[in-house]
Amino acid sequence: MKNSAISYKRHRFPATYHRHSVWLYFRFPLSLRLGQELLVERGIVVSYETIRRWGRKFGPAYAKQIRRRRPSQRGVWHLDEVVVSIAGRKHWLWRAVDQDGYVLDEIIQSRRDTKAAKRLLIRLPKKAGMPPKRIVTDKLRSYGAAKRDVVPAVEHRSHKGLNNRAENSHLPLRKRERPMQGFRSAGSLQRFISIFSALRNLFVTPHHKRSALATHIHRIRAIAHWKAVTGAVA
Repeated sequence: MKNSAISYKRHRFPATYHRHSVWLYFRFPLSLRLGQELLVERGIVVSYETIRRWGRKFGPAYAKQIRRRRPSQRGVWHLDEVVVSIAGRKHWLWRAVDQDGYVLDEIIQSRRDTKAAKRLLIRLPKKAGMPPKRIVTDKLRSYGAAKRDVVPAVEHRSHKGLNNRAENSHLPLRKRERPMQGFRSAGSLQRFISIFSALRNLFVTPHHKRSALATHIHRIRAIAHWKAVTGAVA
């Protein structure tokens, strides 16, 4: 796979430094300073602020290059929302995942109402290129009202116990909140999760392929694809 969209020109450090720094920061629950320490072990001496700048510059470009998997035409989408604190104020992260836990879309919004649910349901089919067979949500009534207006023909199941897949999808971000010491703005969190989820989609093994061999093969392919999209291989 030949990459021509990401340029490392006019940067003092080799491109390997950028790729590895961004991978460490967005793939693992590390603070910038812990990422800096791991880089020192590899002989890469940069400041944690440099890692932050590289993440802001190259992270979105990497996420854009990562191949998006097209959802199944008979897929089941799990929708859920979770509260996040941004600069001391309550916001809501609305997320949709498929039956394998693959993140389809996520939006930071200040409200937890029908208007916010409707915005997610309008965006989802556009990004996926098709509607789902079924959506599964918790008991929040806003989903039912939004669904009737946006995708009335799609089956809707509303049950707390059926939506564990969406609820579990929040856990990786929860693990990141503490080392990052929270988020400063809704825009910065939206940028972060777009990169964070793209890498997670690439590297996390789907639920139906959890044998040791399948996991190993999946990781090898993910690493190869990561190297390709970041320009590590021709």
